[in-house]
Amino acid sequence: MAASPFLNYIKEYMLTRRYARLTIKSYIYWIKFYINFNQQQHPSTLDERDVESFLTFLAVQRHVAARTQAQALNALVFLYREIIKQPLSSKLNFGRSAQPQKLPTVLTQAEVKALFLAINPKHLLVAQLMYGSGLRLMEAIRLRVQDIDFHYFTLSIWQGKGNKNRRVTLAKELVPTLKQQISLVRHYFHRDISNSEYSGVKLPFALEKKYPNASTDLLWHFLFPSTRLSIEPNTQFLRRHHVNETAFQKAIKFAAKQCGIEKCVTSHTLRHSFATHLLQRGADIRTVQEQLGHSDVKTTQIYTHVIHAGANGVISPLSDIL
Repeated sequence: MAASPFLNYIKEYMLTRRYARLTIKSYIYWIKFYINFNQQQHPSTLDERDVESFLTFLAVQRHVAARTQAQALNALVFLYREIIKQPLSSKLNFGRSAQPQKLPTVLTQAEVKALFLAINPKHLLVAQLMYGSGLRLMEAIRLRVQDIDFHYFTLSIWQGKGNKNRRVTLAKELVPTLKQQISLVRHYFHRDISNSEYSGVKLPFALEKKYPNASTDLLWHFLFPSTRLSIEPNTQFLRRHHVNETAFQKAIKFAAKQCGIEKCVTSHTLRHSFATHLLQRGADIRTVQEQLGHSDVKTTQIYTHVIHAGANGVISPLSDIL
């Protein structure tokens, strides 16, 4: 099944349309699961009742969380809209996962500071940008030199989750460190440009055709470049990609353990902490929504639940006697 021509076609279709690598992996997983659930029948021979049965199975038999079921639904919506060309109805009737959405893990500001002191210095700037600007990990790692606006203290995030673009705040305190990082990028850039085999940086979408010289322009190069050149997959182009996200994810977990934070800390915890701390400082929820790039304010409201979890502003009567 892994070598299925149909699944390979879907993967190629998504790659050519620049879907995120993790999105492609997720969608392929759920489409494959759906096909196996239906005794390997081709999805074009199945209908909405089969989709409903599959989603109900996930909720009732597999007891998956609501978010997991939603991922499966999104994969099948994509499958039938983009590949089968028979869009699913918006009124599907299936058993929905009853598992409540978990509240995100949030660090205190003291814990964030301790984490920054403990993390490997080569990963510190990425961590500071994620917390300081509310970035997702891949948004931070894919930043390019030209995405930084030192005059207005903003970052431009292009093609974030849902292919949305946005501008977010940049902490002024990071300016000196960012300029040092750009100096490192410039060092790599001059060395690469002198290499006759270097094909320039990978550009998003069809920009390479629109701006033929952009791939060898410093401004388009990644802010966090890999330490070595590599051959771009499916081509023979020698390029310098951005750093791999796995090393950073491991560094965050290790740093949290080193400084004794007894919480389940991941890279995304920094983004959760950014949103929660903004709200605690009195920021309007719509402003936080825009900074995070959420389409629906309901997604952002989860952080108000974090702030009020357990207490809801109510003082326990135990406090009066203790």
